[in-house]
Amino acid sequence: MVSNQLLGARAVAALAILAVAVSGCSHTRGTGESTAAPAPVSAAATAAPAPDMTATEAAITASGTQAPAASSDAGAVVNPTAPKHYTVKRGDTLWGIASMFLRDPWLWPEVWIINPQVPNPHLIYPGDTLALAYGADGRAQVRLEQAGAVRLDPRLRSSALDSAIPTIPYAAIAAFLSRPTLLTADEIRHAPYVLAFRDMHQIAGSGNEVYVRNLTADENARFNVMHVSDELRDPDDGKVLGYIGIYTATALVQRPGNPAKALLIDPARETLQGDRLLTPSDQGPANFMLKAPAGDVHGRILAVVGGTDLAGQYNVVAINRGARHGLEAGTVLAVDSAGDTTIDRYRGGKNIGDSTNGVGTSFAPTVRLPDERAGTALVFKVFDRVSYALIVGASDAIHTGDVVHNP
Repeated sequence: MVSNQLLGARAVAALAILAVAVSGCSHTRGTGESTAAPAPVSAAATAAPAPDMTATEAAITASGTQAPAASSDAGAVVNPTAPKHYTVKRGDTLWGIASMFLRDPWLWPEVWIINPQVPNPHLIYPGDTLALAYGADGRAQVRLEQAGAVRLDPRLRSSALDSAIPTIPYAAIAAFLSRPTLLTADEIRHAPYVLAFRDMHQIAGSGNEVYVRNLTADENARFNVMHVSDELRDPDDGKVLGYIGIYTATALVQRPGNPAKALLIDPARETLQGDRLLTPSDQGPANFMLKAPAGDVHGRILAVVGGTDLAGQYNVVAINRGARHGLEAGTVLAVDSAGDTTIDRYRGGKNIGDSTNGVGTSFAPTVRLPDERAGTALVFKVFDRVSYALIVGASDAIHTGDVVHNP
């Protein structure tokens, strides 16, 4: 495993070439072939997998082949079960493909060989065939071996059949990009709110009508209905940074007034009395580049969005670091499980608390155990002192209070 220091240095130098789109667009077709001859590989390695072979099947097939001579550094980079060839499929993400080829997905910019004949080569499309090879110096290389048919000429077709594969699953963060997800005390205090439901329902969903107080709007105006969730308090100074706002539905104003009447559409969950109405915000950035933090970052997970204390892959978390700390959309952070504390009962060669010596454990010193790596988080929405991040990889359970820092 490459050290964190080396990883950060390599990432900063190489990430400028890796622009990946959450939602891609069609691009002019290139030749799809590299001008440089691929590095020599074994005959077994050059055999392409069956067109319908999955990533897992390709990895299993490749694991039994003999890799060409490579440096010890390459062995530390390449996943032992990496396929020699892989055809990109719908539903793939860049992070998933990088994890398939490499022990640490952070090294993707280090081994990705750009094909100068392909317009916008940083984007990878379904149907593209990627190949794993080794350079003359023994270093691993992943290159575009053959471009897929979806790299279409826009003069021949108005839109591509497929978009470039996203960095991460777009559906996991779509609601956070265009809707406010951090509410201040002032916003909560002054925002219009759901007073009651027609027919005296206790909760409301799609097609239900609601009465709203303090709403000044014309007929057919739209508002995001937000449920006020967990308080976000910074463990560093104890200050309240805001409140998680969870989108429940869109309110379509049917009759202005006070109270106004609105129809609930596009629901994501049930709407409750007291939920706030907010003006829709601008769409967040659809494109961002993976990058290391601009400076030293050391923060904590404030909450797991969804009302639970436990996060896994593709869960969203709030952290107590934001724009003022140098974070921006695309920043990747390591996540460590916060070390527990334990009682040292054996200092000085004695078993403190042992009934034979009559000493209680209250005299035993406490020791904080080291933090342990638990996963990786990708920041996608940033406020001043708070950011939302998606857990893109989890090797262990991730909890509220766990540490985030430079990878």
